[in-house]
Amino acid sequence: MQKKTDNQIAEYISQVMKKQQKLADGLDVLMNLDFEDHYKTPKKLVYQEDKLKVYHFEQTNGAKTSVPTLIMYALMNRPYIMDLQQEKSFVKKLLDEGLDLYILDWGYPTPEDRYITLEDYIEDYLGDAIDFVRKTNGVDQINLIAKCQGGTYGSIYASMYPEKIKNLVTIASPIDFDIEDGLLFKWAKQMDVDSLVDAYGIVPGDFLNMCFICLKPYSLMVDKYVAVINSLDDPKALKDFLSMEKWIFDSPGQAGEAYRKYMKDLWQENKLIKGEFVLGDKTINLNNITMPLLNVIGEKDNLIPPSSSKPLMDVVGSQDKEMVTYPVGHAGIVASSRSQREVAPKIAEWLLKRS
Repeated sequence: MQKKTDNQIAEYISQVMKKQQKLADGLDVLMNLDFEDHYKTPKKLVYQEDKLKVYHFEQTNGAKTSVPTLIMYALMNRPYIMDLQQEKSFVKKLLDEGLDLYILDWGYPTPEDRYITLEDYIEDYLGDAIDFVRKTNGVDQINLIAKCQGGTYGSIYASMYPEKIKNLVTIASPIDFDIEDGLLFKWAKQMDVDSLVDAYGIVPGDFLNMCFICLKPYSLMVDKYVAVINSLDDPKALKDFLSMEKWIFDSPGQAGEAYRKYMKDLWQENKLIKGEFVLGDKTINLNNITMPLLNVIGEKDNLIPPSSSKPLMDVVGSQDKEMVTYPVGHAGIVASSRSQREVAPKIAEWLLKRS
């Protein structure tokens, strides 16, 4: 009995020593991490308006189409998730497949931006960026790839100016905000948006981040940090983890007036899919979207469940429309090995066939 106890103690001490060594090795790895291969697909700033920037990615293999493609991400997150790691870079894969790519960066709002409206963002900033890409390339229409909130705004723009968009790709984009299986959608119905905007002017990015984290608090605040201990002595795994962490917590604030209308008219009153949403002096009718549409959805998306994205298929006027789903989450649909193997190649093939 004593011998068994001694062996158990020895095994415990051995495990503790191994953990201590792993932590020591992990500290050394952390001190020497190199992020030079992250966010590094060559690109050039080609257009700027206030805080909005448009970059053009270098096409080293030669584009297979003369129709340029603009990528638009959400205002609530940073677009470099599309180019987070070279081996999982969404934009690099699209470039390799032959697309001519631009990407829109909304920037970080500052206090003087609190009165920017949704009309300013969609009609002016987005519209000017699209017109710049059209004019630069000498074309009447461009392709638009729009992710998350960007897909909502992109759909609105495409319904207003269908003559400017040749093909529309929406990725994990909320369209129907009156759903039963999305916790974020239930919370939004109870939010006092006016008080939040009136108090802050610029709605803090940290506030939005905590809302997202609280959807899966244990997984996002405890479990993943415990799990990463096992990767502390693996430079690549640790670098990939920290890169994603940086992106997750890099959330710009939101211009108050634009956020007010976005939350009240869409998230709380669901006016877009009802055909009641008004932007400026225009009532938005998604049936005016007549260009080819590819609706890309993550089956495991806990932020924007499929039930919010799928209804777009029923309200557009497009004859050529397709919906594809993948067993991934909200970020994984553009930043995972599956996005490299399946999602990006599908989007590129679909666009090239129609460009």
